[in-house]
Amino acid sequence: MPAPTAEPSLPQPDAAEQSRSRLLQERICERIAQESGAWLSFADYMQMALYEPDLGYYDAGGAKFGAQGDFVTAPELSPLFARAIAAQLLETFGQLPARVVEFGAGTGALARDLIEGLRARACPLEAYFIVEVSADLRKRQQQRLADLPVAWLDVVPQDFEGVVIANEVLDVLPVRLFVRGDHAVYERGVRCEGGELRLAARTADRELAQQVAAIEAQVGALPPGYGSELCPRARDWILSLANGLQRALVLLFDYGFPRREYYHPQRAMGTLMCHYRQRAHADPLWMPGLNDITAHVDFSACAQAALASGLDVLGYTSQARFLINCGILEELASSRLEAAQLGSVQRLLSEAEMGELVKVLALGRRFNTLPLGFTRGDRRHRL
Repeated sequence: MPAPTAEPSLPQPDAAEQSRSRLLQERICERIAQESGAWLSFADYMQMALYEPDLGYYDAGGAKFGAQGDFVTAPELSPLFARAIAAQLLETFGQLPARVVEFGAGTGALARDLIEGLRARACPLEAYFIVEVSADLRKRQQQRLADLPVAWLDVVPQDFEGVVIANEVLDVLPVRLFVRGDHAVYERGVRCEGGELRLAARTADRELAQQVAAIEAQVGALPPGYGSELCPRARDWILSLANGLQRALVLLFDYGFPRREYYHPQRAMGTLMCHYRQRAHADPLWMPGLNDITAHVDFSACAQAALASGLDVLGYTSQARFLINCGILEELASSRLEAAQLGSVQRLLSEAEMGELVKVLALGRRFNTLPLGFTRGDRRHRL
């Protein structure tokens, strides 16, 4: 099998990376050969590309986060991100036990900065749990946080009381790709032809067609040729989470939109995006296992799933507004940051970058107070 050639803007993977990607591609082709019609849904492909044991992006070695990795998340940009969240937790712990569950903790930067930020506010934690599906990332987190009272779990403790945080977790859940045809809906999947992966479409099954019809009932008819994605697994994730909560505040940080903005007629190619060594590209089949693959979050669908599971929707706003409400500007004024660090804070707050592109959704059970981060600029009316 020839080594794939990088797009002009992408660095060429080294020999070890190429070898690992070829092994994963062969495994994906074997899976496709076992499927009906020799066709694999994109959601199943994305699951393997990201999470296949030892070979998927999040389960293999290599740098992923930060300047030396493929992309940068808010906790790696500045500790002020965690300090602002710590202000929200401090307020919340007036009503709930001082316990935190963090999903998908990445490098462990948010956990460390949150724990230290709470200690600086004289707020000791009863417990800090991390739920991490990647064995590779769990090992790295355990090394980085070895001196802190952190425990790792496979699921949220039953009848949990406290705060749940998920930063950029929902956008890496596998998505189904659809295309609106003249008279039908089609689903994009993956075929293996001569050992190479190719996108291919077939008529959508009844479930997907009904989900697209529900979207069109809210946003209007989508034009022929319109392609996008939807994520039933985000709904399932919220339903599963809700089953383990007794009294809790849930904070979800992610790239996304409310439904009417997500499926806007001008966003006709969807939001699927890949990241490799700080480069973004749109080919999810290029070098599987070496790229992060993401899709924006439909926050309206998340809110609907929360309500269906008995959770309350407590707030929805931009990351910038949440952080400002939680005092990040005051933290910035009292900090002695160099110019480069100031630039990182600007990325957190800028409308052209994470400040507006990332949203924050607050859910709750038996927690009915408007959280600090949503006291100004709450956008629930847009969901």
